[in-house]
Amino acid sequence: MPMRLGTPMPSLDGATWFQPEGGPKIEAAPVTMIHFWAVSCHICHETMDQVSAMRDKYAPHGLQTIAFHLPRMEEDIDLEKIKRDVEQFNMTQPIGLDHERLIADRFENEYVPAFFIFNAKGELAFRAAGDKGFAKVETKIREVLGLTD
Repeated sequence: MPMRLGTPMPSLDGATWFQPEGGPKIEAAPVTMIHFWAVSCHICHETMDQVSAMRDKYAPHGLQTIAFHLPRMEEDIDLEKIKRDVEQFNMTQPIGLDHERLIADRFENEYVPAFFIFNAKGELAFRAAGDKGFAKVETKIREVLGLTD
């Protein structure tokens, strides 16, 4: 059963942090987006520029973005492949390696790409996976941040 709306954000303890070294300083942000991706995921690659654009566009409004690399197959754990994706897609947000599925299991997540948006209370306000789910992410970020058009 997927994580229910209103559920508190699970602990991020146990991830191996790719960047920054030693892990991120998790802030009490108005909105936190947790993004699961994989180097072998073509949809992840197709949406990554938009994810980075949302990260940059909404950070001044209080969006904190944290990414977790969730391998789909053994070849996905190649750190050089991960480094190439991070550089190619300008992934400046904190990135954890969830190669043992500790974080994904806490989030009850099996998918990449997957997006979890938590409100200022640290409660799940939205979750989505795949390209169809991704189409709703920016609208939900704006809604949870209280931004109107």
